Amino acid sequence: MQDANLRYPEIGISEVSLTFGGKIGYLDEQFCQVEDLQDEASPNFAEEVVTLFFKDSARLMSNIELALEKYPKDFNRWDAYMQQLKGSCSSIGASRMKCEFMSFRDYCGQGNVEGCMRSFQKVKREHTVLRQKLETYFQLLRQAGPAGAATRPVM
Repeated sequence: MQDANLRYPEIGISEVSLTFGGKIGYLDEQFCQVEDLQDEASPNFAEEVVTLFFKDSARLMSNIELALEKYPKDFNRWDAYMQQLKGSCSSIGASRMKCEFMSFRDYCGQGNVEGCMRSFQKVKREHTVLRQKLETYFQLLRQAGPAGAATRPVM
């Protein structure tokens, strides 16, 4: 595959990068597939999916935090909760978050509590950054107007 960045130069967005191959961007090709499902009947479909993702992921991260506190060293429980969050992230293509889940799972397998905690903190930071970038992205898309004002480059 080749490198591609999700850019809307007409509205100045280069912050939410989509990268195939080497470097990991914030989003993967799944986000493009979600955007491709938009049509005249549901012009805000991608934004609605992302909004649902952030609502669901906040709940799941809260569950993980509670499990980390309430069930010390219950790595199977921690991993199960993290797998739910990973599935949610896959729905929008949150690639950086998904990569950190691999680290979390490795730490669980090693019985490394501190590693799990550090990894979960990274997941939370990636979640916050992704939220900020996507909020900006959708805000700028709304300002740009109709879908014809912004086009994704051919990959």
